[in-house]
Amino acid sequence: MTVNDNTREIEAGIVTDLRDRMTYGGYLELDRLLAAQHPVSVPEHHDELLFIIQHQTSELWMKLVLHEISHVRELLAADKLGEALKPLARVKHIQEVLTQQWSVLATLTPSEYAQFRGSLGNSSGFQSVQYRAIEFSLGNKNAKMLQVFEAEPESHAMLEAELARPTLYDEFLRLLARRGLPVPASILERDVTRAYTMHEELVPVIKEIYDDPSTHWDLYEACEELVDIEDNFQFWRFRHLRVVTRTIGMKIGTGGSSGVGFLQRALELTFFPELFAVRTEIGRA
Repeated sequence: MTVNDNTREIEAGIVTDLRDRMTYGGYLELDRLLAAQHPVSVPEHHDELLFIIQHQTSELWMKLVLHEISHVRELLAADKLGEALKPLARVKHIQEVLTQQWSVLATLTPSEYAQFRGSLGNSSGFQSVQYRAIEFSLGNKNAKMLQVFEAEPESHAMLEAELARPTLYDEFLRLLARRGLPVPASILERDVTRAYTMHEELVPVIKEIYDDPSTHWDLYEACEELVDIEDNFQFWRFRHLRVVTRTIGMKIGTGGSSGVGFLQRALELTFFPELFAVRTEIGRA
């Protein structure tokens, strides 16, 4: 009679002698990655590890978002819209993960956070250079943000380069123009170091795509992908706002911002205004 001891035998072909071989931990540099969490509270508070890992993993995902958006812009500039839709879809999935992550941090109660919040000094998510770079890449540019990173030359250079680079939307609109759509020259020649703002004269151009999707199918699909990107970003912003509200209430942020009020105003920012404005015009008699 065979006794099931609830174990699985190691298959004969599995490599177990890993000396002088590439390993899982080595490839991912897990020794460095898993040693990068350094709570500063004294005595160390149990929940500070959650706080650190929440933000570190968010930064890893944001690194990938920037990587993909950069690639999308290169593809659009090369008139490879079809290929650009794949990394754009990947960004949407990453955004969903980033938004869902807030539910983990939301398990941190006000009384728990209060026990180590004072140890954080002036460190704040406001100082995330990757978050600012993502905002810049999508159109919410603000040159004044560079002063936050003057003490960090590499971060400052990264954000300065992003400030000077055409946004994702700029590259898309340039592609529309090359396709023969009448995108106003003032938009194509705009100062890309400034935040993108609404251009009423662009709405009829976008409407042309929506009025005849069969003729402009890939452009039509791309417009909806961009709308998804903005919606997802706003969901992330709102979830952030709600987690901060339930954790610190109306306190001033650790970085000196007004906290909830500052985050609330961010919900008023937009990336692709004409893609939303056109909805009012579609089907209008």
